Amino acid sequence: MILAGLPFGRALSGSAQFLCLRRQGAVTKIALREDHLQMLANVADTSTSGQFAWRSAGARMQRTYGAGRLALGVRDGRTAIRECYQEAGLRIRMPRVEPGGALEAVVINTAGGITGGDRFVLDIAAGPATRAVVTSQAAEKVYRSSGGIGRFNTTITVAAGADLAWLPQEAILFDGSALERSLTVDMDAGATVLALESVVFGRLARGERVEKAYLFDRWRIRRGGRLVYAEGLRFEGGVAQALTGRACGAGAVAAASLILVAPDAEQRVEAVRLLLEQVHVQGVEAGVSAFDGLLSLRLLAADPFALRTALVNILVLLRGPVPRVWSC
Repeated sequence: MILAGLPFGRALSGSAQFLCLRRQGAVTKIALREDHLQMLANVADTSTSGQFAWRSAGARMQRTYGAGRLALGVRDGRTAIRECYQEAGLRIRMPRVEPGGALEAVVINTAGGITGGDRFVLDIAAGPATRAVVTSQAAEKVYRSSGGIGRFNTTITVAAGADLAWLPQEAILFDGSALERSLTVDMDAGATVLALESVVFGRLARGERVEKAYLFDRWRIRRGGRLVYAEGLRFEGGVAQALTGRACGAGAVAAASLILVAPDAEQRVEAVRLLLEQVHVQGVEAGVSAFDGLLSLRLLAADPFALRTALVNILVLLRGPVPRVWSC
């Protein structure tokens, strides 16, 4: 995790150097050094609702809404579409794949990006013994917010014996952007899920620098009805300064989290670690761990292209060729 938001309310005082955590009426004070105060001063307090554009309603402007639902089953021994529902700004397309390959579904945001107030909802249901990979048409651009937060919520259900890969391409955050993403997975104990989320702060080739933005990523994965993975990643306010800190990003502008939940997940960790030795040489900082049928991998890089190249190599190792749209 790059920077975790404080779980309860917080308050800062310029003269009294302490952090105040409040829960159920009880207040705990923690002494802070000057450098801690400076870092926290640049990360927005959610109580200062008027400090950033995304914390206000903004002007009355048209906003994008999109919804999609994809249900998969097996017909004649192959994964087939049982239901495909598309509404407003979200479209789902299924390109042709090689014989014997997993079904590919490409999610398209017809608005061309996300800005404050946009809302997207995607539901995916993989039936028993299905094999599929769901990805996005291109990197998702998240533009400056003039008011409100853009939201993209994904819910995935995976039945027994199914193998589903959720591999969207990276989200590119612009300065002043605001995005909340949630990924909720409910899988059978005998299913396999590979899930990826990545983010890039600004377009490096254009010399962009994301000074202030808001990002909240929420993961929940349940296997056999039991919660096996939960994570929340939150940035608000001074993103650029936070990312320069050694304990946060050490100058990185691109990050990714990859989770594999599979019966043989722990058996793959050594092969991934050998690959990561090559990744480190390419300027990508990465680490992997595995426990109880779950493999967790995190990557950081100052070069978004280096991060993407590393992800492609890792995905090829874990599941085979990446979706064709990743090469378009």
